[in-house]
Order: sequence, then structure tokens, then C-alpha cells
Amino acid sequence: MAGPTVEFWQTRFESGNVPWDRGSANPQLEQWIAAGMIGPGTTMLVPGCGRGWEVAALAAHGVHATGVDYASGAIDACARLLQSQGLAAELFQADVLDWQPAAPVDAVYEQTCLCALHPDHWRAYADQLRAWIRPGGRLFALFVQAIAEESGQGFVKGPPYHCDIHAMRALFPARDWEWPAPPYPRLASNPAFQELAVVLTRKG
Repeated sequence: MAGPTVEFWQTRFESGNVPWDRGSANPQLEQWIAAGMIGPGTTMLVPGCGRGWEVAALAAHGVHATGVDYASGAIDACARLLQSQGLAAELFQADVLDWQPAAPVDAVYEQTCLCALHPDHWRAYADQLRAWIRPGGRLFALFVQAIAEESGQGFVKGPPYHCDIHAMRALFPARDWEWPAPPYPRLASNPAFQELAVVLTRKG
């Protein structure tokens, strides 16, 4: 399998070498919640949930949240965070390329999973997202902009892998997804990269 292995991610969580972890939920998620775009009772998946800050933020707002991660260290950390805050959510240690929820959900929060997968697996992951989300449901995406000199020379560098907007349009085509008009908010949430905030609606 191209890209990082489960052992790679497990070692990161065991050693605490998780530089992408800000120690709180992404501010953009909080903005979407505050704007009423994600309300109580929503069923929502967080693939690549890591230590679970977004899972906890969603659960705290009455969302029926489910966290999925490749590494047991991430799931264990997420479970501890939820317990410490008196919150509940479903958690699964699984490969997102194989895993399926019991039923389609209202929404998915996609921030750290796509950019952690080698681009060879993006098509399969995008198909998974479409299968997970019910018609009319939404994909709350933060597409990582990690442009590197090597990328300009044809190398595939990551993780995080650069989620070029043209590649995203190909992964989530207009025949299957309703795209909002640009420009999209560009978030400087990490010194090493930025993110484009895009909310897609799944067509029937």
C-alpha cells in the first residue's frame, strides 16, 4: 500500500510526535457550528479523528458523532478526551478505505484524512465519502494546501499531501456534488500549510 502505514501513525501517537494537533478543535468547525450549519441531532463522521478534538466539539453540541482512525493510539486518546469531558461518541479503529457505517450519515467532517492518504488512494476514499453521506448530506472539507518545490518537479510529497483544488474538483465532480461558488476561505491554521474551507452537498 502506497503511503504511510498504520505502524507509522501508531508510532506518532505513541511518541506524541503529532505536530498537526493544535490541542483544540479547528476554529472553522466551531464557525460552522455557530452558523447553524451543523446542529444537534446531526449524524456526523470524523475520519482520521486523531486525538478527537473535533469529535468532542461535535458531541458537546449534541451531534451524534463517530470518530474513525487507522491507529489504536488515536482512538485511545480520543476515548480519554471524551471521558474527561463527560461526552459520548462512537469510535472505530479501522481503515477508512474498507470501513462502512451502519447507515448513511448527514455529514462528514474532512480535515486530516484525505491529506494523510497517498494520492493513489484518493479515488477510493472519495467513493467512500459519497457512500457514507446520504443524498442531500454535506461534506465539510478543509483541503490542505501544502505546496512544495518537489511537487512542482513531479514528486509526491507528504503527508500532508497537497490537495490542489483542481484535483479536488476531479475527486468530487459536479455531477455528484454541489459546489459553492469561490473564493473559498483560506485558513492559515498551521505554519507549514494552509487550508481551503469548502462545504459540498451530495447530490442524489
